[in-house]
Amino acid sequence: MSVVLENKLHISDSTELARVEEQISKKKAALLFESGYLHTLQAGTLDSLLEIHRYLFDEIYDFAGKIRGINIAKGNFRFASVMYLRAALDHIEKMPQSTFDEIVEKYVEMNVAHPFREGNGRSTRIWLDLILKQELNMVVDWSRIDKDDYLLAMERSPIKDIEIKHLLKGALTDKINDREVYMKGIDYSYYYEGYTVYKAEEL
Repeated sequence: MSVVLENKLHISDSTELARVEEQISKKKAALLFESGYLHTLQAGTLDSLLEIHRYLFDEIYDFAGKIRGINIAKGNFRFASVMYLRAALDHIEKMPQSTFDEIVEKYVEMNVAHPFREGNGRSTRIWLDLILKQELNMVVDWSRIDKDDYLLAMERSPIKDIEIKHLLKGALTDKINDREVYMKGIDYSYYYEGYTVYKAEEL
């Protein structure tokens, strides 16, 4: 039985929570784009990622915009340990982001860190596009990337990032102000669900 995350809406059914979370976060993601607020954030910083997450999920979770305080895993992959998470995030923030390769390497490291209890994919894809837009005047058209290919490439990216670079590079577009292109990154999110929590001594 899946554990239902504690939420501000007092929803106790995981399917219902997923449905409402999708509805609200998509609405907030659209507003983040349409209001122009997204473009007031400094691309590539930790603060900008925290603010994106807060904006998307503040109506749903108390942990919106906050770095997780528990260890999480998906399948057999364990994301950065809480013990080292803050140091890892400080390091990622300082990583260069002036070329496509540098930007994707930074994105891969942020995925390994997975700073939030939930909503990492949605937040980091928006964060990635913000960096690409500022540095290269490009964004990713997520509709041009097969979801299975993306998942496999991201799983392998900590060891070998050539696949994810190839996928993302092939999907770059100069439609940086296209709302539909932007929202495709949010639509991607509901393909991957379910973190497990583990204790430090299980490492």
